[in-house]
Amino acid sequence: METRLHTQDPGAFPIVATGVRNAFGDNVVHDNLDLRVRRGEVLGIVGGSGTGKSVLLNTILGLRHAQAGSIKLFGQIRREIPEADLQDMNNRMGVLFQGGALFSSLTVRENVMVPMREHTDLPVKLMRELADMKLHLSGLSPHAATLHPSDLSGGMQKRAALARALALDPELLFLDEPTAGLDPVGAAAFDQLILNLRKALGLTVVMVTHDLDSLFTICDRVAVLLDKKIAIVDTLPKVMQYPDPWVKEYFHGPRARAASDAGARAKAMEKEAENGK
Repeated sequence: METRLHTQDPGAFPIVATGVRNAFGDNVVHDNLDLRVRRGEVLGIVGGSGTGKSVLLNTILGLRHAQAGSIKLFGQIRREIPEADLQDMNNRMGVLFQGGALFSSLTVRENVMVPMREHTDLPVKLMRELADMKLHLSGLSPHAATLHPSDLSGGMQKRAALARALALDPELLFLDEPTAGLDPVGAAAFDQLILNLRKALGLTVVMVTHDLDSLFTICDRVAVLLDKKIAIVDTLPKVMQYPDPWVKEYFHGPRARAASDAGARAKAMEKEAENGK
């Protein structure tokens, strides 16, 4: 249960979705959907195929407009933000799209510089230095900055796209299936990178994923999309007790048990490392 302090403090919830309705013609994807994201958390969003996980992300980001309801960002209702201030609001959010969406004709460094060129008037030399810093934070070598996306492995492309998402120092980071297409080792390394960045940069992370390992390893809470709404948003142990057939099938199968054990080991190792400092 959330405390009264959280309820009264809009800064405690940088994202508040209320009564959201999304429909494509007669196909209603979300109906009276509510969601609050806590500052500083990693929130995972899960749901079956067609439940509108990416649609919800796009609605929060303003890439589509809901037919009803409201999205409040940092205490401001998005549709009421003056046009002159909207870009400043958007700059507080970074997005890693599912496919990375890197520009194939640009080098990795130039890809990271794109948001800076679009939304700042920084000198080019400083933009280059900042881009290289973001690439370093994302775990890429200086040499990788000079390559094109086609020269990178899948994991390196994800990291390059992450560096671009961090280009403008966002407070909110959105990840759409960030470990899709990565092998288990690469996916685990990417999960750890997200945890490190959350701690180092004070990020709030909203992640759409079907990756059980990611859910058990890095998510503070999980939101489950069922029947056009967020059926439950809570810690994983409580979500796993939710009496729904899809939840039971998803979270209680052999893969989920293996992911749960791996996640528990990873968190125990992280705690030991922190205590050893």
